[in-house]
Amino acid sequence: MIAVLKGMVEEKFIDYIVLDVSGLGYGVKVTTSDYGSLKTGDITKLYIYEHIKEDAHDLYGFKALESKTLFEQLLSVKNVGPKVALAVLDLGTVAEVSRAISGGEVKTLQTAKGVGKRAAEQIIVELRDKVGVASDDAESIVGRSGIGAQDEATQALITLGYADADAQRLLAKIDKDLPVEERIKQALKGK
Repeated sequence: MIAVLKGMVEEKFIDYIVLDVSGLGYGVKVTTSDYGSLKTGDITKLYIYEHIKEDAHDLYGFKALESKTLFEQLLSVKNVGPKVALAVLDLGTVAEVSRAISGGEVKTLQTAKGVGKRAAEQIIVELRDKVGVASDDAESIVGRSGIGAQDEATQALITLGYADADAQRLLAKIDKDLPVEERIKQALKGK
């Protein structure tokens, strides 16, 4: 197993770089941000994910270990392969992508190449609790008035495609003692 490669960026192609490690050139696929920051001739260290299948042996490289970790978490989602996982990482920084996942932002995830609504929802459902949010974000979510951390109406609106903030806003003025179904109906009417 290859865990890390350290070498010189020999060449840059459209969808990968060639990393020269002691005279041996490795073709490594990288995120758009890593690709942009790597210059030919630079010495760099990349954390490697090997994707081996019957007809291919691909290497995916990441300058930051957090990026590799999120990439592997994305791969754990049903029907998400390396190309889609890399496209999701291209949406922003690891913190921004994690926030989009934990915040239930289906529309944001859908902007990644190859990610439809169903795939975006699947990513959110399977990774929401795993990616976590920064403590500032967690406090702001839990601290909102009238909204519990496990509010079923909020979760239902998020599943319907609303961003977490929009779902919270729609439900803020609705009596929280009403049944969940009624809260959802009123929120959808009041949008």
